[in-house]
Amino acid sequence: MYSDSERPGKKRRTKLEDDSQESQTTGMERLPTDIVIDILLRLPITSLVQFKLVCRGWRILAKNPQFPNLHLSFTSENDPCLILHCDFPIRNQLHFLDFSAEDDKKDKVKRLHTPFQAKMPEFDVVGSCNGLLCLSDSLFNEALYLFNPFTTSYVELPKSIQYPDQEVVFGFGFSERTKEYKVVKIVYYRNGHSSSYKLSRRMIYTQSEVQILTLGSSSWRSLGKVPHQLVRRHSEALVNGRLHWASRPRRFNPARRIISFDLADERFLEVEKPDCGGLSRCNYHLAVLRGCLSAAVYCNYGRLEIWVMKEYNVKESWVKEFNIGSYMPKGLKQHVEQPFKNWKNGSNGRVVRVLCQLKNGEILLEYKNRVLACYDPKQGKFRDLVLQGTPNWFQTVVHVGSLNWIDTPSYI
Repeated sequence: MYSDSERPGKKRRTKLEDDSQESQTTGMERLPTDIVIDILLRLPITSLVQFKLVCRGWRILAKNPQFPNLHLSFTSENDPCLILHCDFPIRNQLHFLDFSAEDDKKDKVKRLHTPFQAKMPEFDVVGSCNGLLCLSDSLFNEALYLFNPFTTSYVELPKSIQYPDQEVVFGFGFSERTKEYKVVKIVYYRNGHSSSYKLSRRMIYTQSEVQILTLGSSSWRSLGKVPHQLVRRHSEALVNGRLHWASRPRRFNPARRIISFDLADERFLEVEKPDCGGLSRCNYHLAVLRGCLSAAVYCNYGRLEIWVMKEYNVKESWVKEFNIGSYMPKGLKQHVEQPFKNWKNGSNGRVVRVLCQLKNGEILLEYKNRVLACYDPKQGKFRDLVLQGTPNWFQTVVHVGSLNWIDTPSYI
């Protein structure tokens, strides 16, 4: 089917072939292992999770820890799938949209099974990394789960320290340097003397603590006080082994800084912004476009500027790469009576959120937690993604479907 130089993942197949060759004896099992792997790497994730049922040899292949890594490296260059977290009336449903699916549009959005729902009826999605989701309890801020939405494998993580009155910012990611998954929990809380004062929210939560869990460990560690006041949202970008947030504007300095947390060194650092341009404004959110840290800046009349850091942590590499004009998706026109610039929603006033850049160059956008649309920067045109089965209200998580899992830690 392919020459040696054309086969994806050829350099990493020797061990996979050795492990499953002995069991391939009859029927489908007679196919050479390299051909089997070539076929499986091209399957949608929903089909891939079922391939282990075909025969004994494929089941052995599925259990080999190298295969999920090979599949993940192969699919990471393709368009992602999207996890749609239903946000109304309660946060307890996950759907997915797979851009690689070949079936009709009406079947592209499907609901995912969440086996832990009885234990955690309402949850938030902390983040996505290497095919895994980290979910937090949105009611009590106590439970945390690690979940592969396609294999339905999940585990509850150890409990961390709770405070009676707190606001929590989470992050989840993987460090290539240390080969470790980590969950970061940044807690802002009030001391015993401030509870009676009715001040602004940013003034009340004067105390803070950074807690971190290395997956596989049985307990959280404290890193002390966080040196920054971060926007109360989960980490918006994982780039180069670092989680990223925007800081909260201050009274005499409204410009917001970009703050990173290095998962290997476990240190907070400030990411340099350009000296001038859109990032001097206070209203923007972070994203990842083709592996680069990016910032989507809200301008007047619903316009967006997208700045991209072409070389990580190099100040001079910031480029204003996209200008996106205002747009009213058809699915929102019937629900909106006020002008576009006056829209407000539950995401800190954000009307549109940049999700990612697709292989064809289009920018994927989420409008007011209700509509998905694509913007073609070459032609300057928009198109709505109207798909049957899409929830009425949702928050979108850019995700890579994978068979990946983590070795069973000691606390399970």
